[in-house]
Amino acid sequence: MEPFVLATDRVRLSVPTSADVDRIAGICTDPEIARWTTVPSPYTRDDAVGFVTGMVADGWAQETSFTWAVRDPGDADGPVRGMVGMTCEGVPGTDRMGELGYWSAPDARGRGLTTEAARLVVDWALDPEGLGLARAHWLAYVGNWPSRRVAWKLGFRYEGTLRRFGLQRGVRHDSWVGSLLPQDPREPSEPWPAEAPTA
Repeated sequence: MEPFVLATDRVRLSVPTSADVDRIAGICTDPEIARWTTVPSPYTRDDAVGFVTGMVADGWAQETSFTWAVRDPGDADGPVRGMVGMTCEGVPGTDRMGELGYWSAPDARGRGLTTEAARLVVDWALDPEGLGLARAHWLAYVGNWPSRRVAWKLGFRYEGTLRRFGLQRGVRHDSWVGSLLPQDPREPSEPWPAEAPTA
């Protein structure tokens, strides 16, 4: 599949390119991204090159992973504000499932861009005219409340905690899991939970 743009009046999603490598490399040195994602740590420029030319390009070509750079609206080549994508399991034409993933640059947080971007990707992925997925799911390490809030706003139904499920750089972590089906409302399905106190 050829990469394409998704956009609203608040955000523009386009495939990351080699022009974004330095920006991606800088963002991914952020301690919060290292803490809550599986990006290499420490993160280098070579890691960013491999991400853009390998993982992103291969995912689109093989139709297994669809990744977009989050940019300001109307800004075709503007700076990366975050990353969002859907990684799929199964063969096209069957009941496929996808996992939503995202991260946000420190200078873009608190603006609602990640939620808007993730909504665009979920809507496309669950639409029969898009990927036509039977289910989208979300995973986050326990304690990643910003990620959980995005999933909550999109209507993901919290399904529980998977003990020592997530693998991050050789270490297992407890993980939250939620799901969204094509017929589910795209709005919070339950009250926002009280956040645990910070240790």
